[in-house]
Amino acid sequence: MKNFSEYRIRDLSGWTMFIFGALAFLLGIVGLIRPEWTLALVGFDVIERAQRVGADYTLVFVTASSMASFNMGIYYMLAVLNNFKAFYLWTVPFRVVTFTVFLLAVFSGLAPMGFIGVAAWELVGAVLTGLALYFERRKS
Repeated sequence: MKNFSEYRIRDLSGWTMFIFGALAFLLGIVGLIRPEWTLALVGFDVIERAQRVGADYTLVFVTASSMASFNMGIYYMLAVLNNFKAFYLWTVPFRVVTFTVFLLAVFSGLAPMGFIGVAAWELVGAVLTGLALYFERRKS
C-alpha cells in the first residue's frame, strides 16, 4: 500500500488531467442535483418539469450523462494521483473523437451552438494533455 504522500500531482500532464477530472466531477454533481442547469449550461432550451410530456426522457438522459461525468472525473483524478501515464495517453485520441462527434452534432443541427463549448473543452484538454506528454517525454 502506498504512503499517502505518494498520491500527488507530479507534472504538467498530471495537472491537465486533474483539472479536467475535477471539472467533469463538479459538472456531474451539478447535473445530478439539477439536470436543468446542465441543459442551460450547454445552450439547450429549458422547460419546466411540469410541462414535459410523459415520454420525455431528457432529464433522465441528462442524469445518466451526469453520473458518467461524475464517475469519469473520479477516474481521471485517481489516474493522476497514481501517475498512470498510459491512461493519460489513451484519453488524447478519444477526446479528439469526442470533439469531432460533438462538433458534428452542432453542424448537423442536432445540438445548439452552445454545445460547441463542450466540443472545444474536449479538444483543448486533449491538445494540452498531448503536448504536455510530448514535452515530458522529450525532456526525459
